[in-house]
Amino acid sequence: MTDCKELLLNIEKIHTTEMGEDRIRRNLSLGEEIVDTVDWCKEQIGLPEARIVRRGKNWYATIGGNIFTVNAYSYTIITAHRERANT
Repeated sequence: MTDCKELLLNIEKIHTTEMGEDRIRRNLSLGEEIVDTVDWCKEQIGLPEARIVRRGKNWYATIGGNIFTVNAYSYTIITAHRERANT
């Protein structure tokens, strides 16, 4: 099974901590319009155009200029941030 498929098959297990949710909101400037941060992240990660790779103990899902870091064992969203522009 490819890493991408493994993460997508277990997408319902994805969660984060309260601190993680605050960090994601701050890093992605989500504001209050996104009510459920975890559901929004899962929706983004599940989009067909998301690029998902596994490096070591984490998956990295890149979509819409955002990178989501998910622990491969616990399915915890560790952080999310904007992609850096190549200079």
